[in-house]
Amino acid sequence: MDNSNLYFRSFLLLLAAVSIAFIWILLPYYGAIFWGAILAIIFMPLNRSLRGKMQGRRNLAALATLLIIILIVILPLIFITGALLQEGAAVYQRISSGELNLGAYFEQIMNALPSSVHDILLRFGVGDVFSLREKLTDMALQGSKFLASQAVNVGQNTFEFLIGMGVMLYLLFFLLRDGGQLARHSKHLIPLSEEHKQHLFRKFATVVRATVKGNIVVAATQGALGGTMFWFLGIQGALLWGVLMAFLSLLPAVGAAIIWVPVAVYFLVSGAVWQGVTLVLFGVLVIGLVDNILRPLLVGKDTKIPDYVILVSTLGGLAVFGLNGFVIGPLFAALFIACWDLFPSAIRMNHEESTTPP
Repeated sequence: MDNSNLYFRSFLLLLAAVSIAFIWILLPYYGAIFWGAILAIIFMPLNRSLRGKMQGRRNLAALATLLIIILIVILPLIFITGALLQEGAAVYQRISSGELNLGAYFEQIMNALPSSVHDILLRFGVGDVFSLREKLTDMALQGSKFLASQAVNVGQNTFEFLIGMGVMLYLLFFLLRDGGQLARHSKHLIPLSEEHKQHLFRKFATVVRATVKGNIVVAATQGALGGTMFWFLGIQGALLWGVLMAFLSLLPAVGAAIIWVPVAVYFLVSGAVWQGVTLVLFGVLVIGLVDNILRPLLVGKDTKIPDYVILVSTLGGLAVFGLNGFVIGPLFAALFIACWDLFPSAIRMNHEESTTPP
């Protein structure tokens, strides 16, 4: 019996060591592996449909699904990212040269406000227009400088980007082809009850679908609509503002309004009334309603995660994992909630097993 325990503990130690070593080896490409798995989960229903139409030919169905993903996800994302980085570099040049001065626009808005509003701002300690103007200008300069530096980094790291993309697509093909078998095999390896495993796997798939398929589609739609309206109104950098609106739409209680509302206010106080009214109506009736219409259709109400948890976990995920964090953060939050939901039943099952006579 002592030898058996020693062997088992030694095996657990070996298993932990090789698992840590394997994860350490994969860390340089964790983003490619992560997004390969996420895309496989999202497009698995399409893959199953194609496999049925192709009489069970798994290789052909996986290849067809991969080509569809490249056409509707990968290529548009590459084109948009390239255009965004170029526009960000151009905005940085215009801000650094003084051609574009967001602080001056802000000062113009503040000067157009009535004296009563100025008194309220002074009461809260935010009435120093000059200080706020300098801070806003500095923030805009730093943000555009970041985009410009990313454009340079992308050009310098093209080879690494291509390697990562190749790893993701290669892995994605096999996950589409063998994903069902891998999921079933993984369930057998998890030392939990069948009820708990089903609950965790279902929660995992639901959150991935809600965060990626739902939230990203909603955010991309809001960003595209906002960017198109900015372009229609002649606002320079429409693509950049559209991407910012899409990104902010991922955060509950923030949304795209933080971008278009100040622009609409600037139009109204600067005398461009029809532009301001048009932007307000479009923002409220179109951009704002997209979230209420598309999100229930794409996401549903299965996640059962409070908005404040999504907001905090998304911000925390972005701080820890970068851009991948907007999926990883809510995913960890959902699994955290799911595990604690299962905790009482796990205690009950353990108690029942311990009190059951042999």
